[in-house]
Amino acid sequence: MVFALAVTLGLLGLVVVGLRRFGPETLKRLQGTRADRRMAVVESLVLDPARRLVLVKIDAEERLVLLGEGQILPAPTPVGARRRSAQTDA
Repeated sequence: MVFALAVTLGLLGLVVVGLRRFGPETLKRLQGTRADRRMAVVESLVLDPARRLVLVKIDAEERLVLLGEGQILPAPTPVGARRRSAQTDA
């Protein structure tokens, strides 16, 4: 009985040591690299406990999205387009 417990704890210890040594590298290989990802959250702003504004970048385009209360309300035009039009108007 004690021998079986010792073997089990020993195997568990080996698994923990193996995960600490090789785990992070294995997870990095399984995940896509940052350069391969096309979508990223640029910034997030909490408006109140139920709503949040999120600035999302997809390829070269930024979109402002309002999340909350069971719905997603995207901005009608890309944020970058508004910046460019505001700069040309001024």
